[in-house]
Amino acid sequence: MSALAACSPGEKPVPPSPSASADAAATPAPGASSSVPPGTSPEEYRSTLTTALGPVGSSLDAVAGSRSLKSLGKRLEQAESAVGDAAERLGGLTPPPEIGAEHSDYVAALRGLGNDLGDARESVDGRRLCTASAVLAELGKADGLGAVKSAGGHLAAKGDYPADVVKLKAPKALDRRLANGAFIRSGSRSGRGQLTVDNGGGQDAVLTLVRGTKKVTSFYVRKGRKATVNGVPDGTYKIFFTGGADWDDRARAFTRDCSFKRFEDSLRFRTIRTATLIRWSTWKLTLQPVVGGNARTSEVDPDDFPG
Repeated sequence: MSALAACSPGEKPVPPSPSASADAAATPAPGASSSVPPGTSPEEYRSTLTTALGPVGSSLDAVAGSRSLKSLGKRLEQAESAVGDAAERLGGLTPPPEIGAEHSDYVAALRGLGNDLGDARESVDGRRLCTASAVLAELGKADGLGAVKSAGGHLAAKGDYPADVVKLKAPKALDRRLANGAFIRSGSRSGRGQLTVDNGGGQDAVLTLVRGTKKVTSFYVRKGRKATVNGVPDGTYKIFFTGGADWDDRARAFTRDCSFKRFEDSLRFRTIRTATLIRWSTWKLTLQPVVGGNARTSEVDPDDFPG
């Protein structure tokens, strides 16, 4: 619609001011800010990446270095938090325009890794995963770890952006077993005592004899098998046992589905000599419940278990 200007005799008409129409494009005045925020500069983006991702790399390395169940669960929680914080910080960032797609992929990969770490932490709490190697193998089977490595590589290739912070190599899940009756810790067997263990349960097990505070002997009993230790020296022993899958000889622990128990009553081994004979103690333990059994077991804190 046109606008009319009023005029009086002897005066020239004043040109009408242009009126804004609904479909006219507004041009911002020089120096005015645009309604679309500009992208972060490459230098600022690199700096933000370094700050946000530093705790991610260090916390994942800490998970790989865990040596106990308690520290493993705690470090997974810290890694989950670090990854979540990084994803939140980077998710609110407008990247340089040329890496918009790579940035979005990287943030999505971080969120996926955070979920995977949370699942792994719950598995450690439930003792389905029991060592750092088992956790890394589980993360390797999930999508998050590989996605972060891939997306980080793509970002780095687009402008030397420091996003390639995940250096972990995920091992394959294993199922290692020792021979039935194999010694993990042989100890002194200069006595005459004898201990037979019947493992009728559903898991392999390792038995440890402790005299006082000293770990004397540890040996492996496969599920469905029996093993006998001869030459147990005289003394009173506490009997601990752990069960599970995939025995890691270096860690001296099962990596998956682990349990930790002890027999509540100690076993006393003694040798009696007379002029005509020698008598010694012979004990038999079953790891599975049996009718008429008289040996009770109780759970043991993994950090108190004599590994």
